Amino acid sequence: MKTHATATKQGYKLRDVAFIGIIGVFCGAIFFATDLSYNVLTAALSVIGLGPVANDLLLGLWMIAGPLAAMLTRKIGSCTIAETLGGFVEMILGGQFGAGAILSGLVQGVGNELGFAATRYQRFDKFGLFLSTITSTIITFAWSLLSEGYAKYNVGFLVLLFVVRLISIGFFAGVLVYWINKLVEKSGILQRD
Repeated sequence: MKTHATATKQGYKLRDVAFIGIIGVFCGAIFFATDLSYNVLTAALSVIGLGPVANDLLLGLWMIAGPLAAMLTRKIGSCTIAETLGGFVEMILGGQFGAGAILSGLVQGVGNELGFAATRYQRFDKFGLFLSTITSTIITFAWSLLSEGYAKYNVGFLVLLFVVRLISIGFFAGVLVYWINKLVEKSGILQRD
């Protein structure tokens, strides 16, 4: 009796490609809507000097596609493909970050992917999502230090941003993805070999 989900042995099937495509397009629309929320939240938090926190509060929403694709397809590379596709859709919908959304999607997808890779793609369960949350938080935070000016902040503010990001990713790309996966499994549309 299996205690956790493992990667399927076969390569990508048409069903996997379709799931990843649907997830990427649907999540790309969520990413675009998150862009709009980001502007409002940044303005509201700027009043109290915490404008940059908006990015970290919402980052988990921008990172749903990768872990959801991994959980539903159990395929190597699905995180990276779904997140990058989501960034592309966000861009073509007119997202304010333009082509940068694709690059961010790639970085986020790789960050998520590393968590599942750490288990050698043997754990598509709570533990896999936990590792994906940790690796994606570290990778995206390093990216923010390099590309978004986070390096100019003091250590205390960086710790705040990191913790907020970890919680956001943990909830949206971890707990929420776990719940969605359970609902999809109960629906019976996933018949794994």
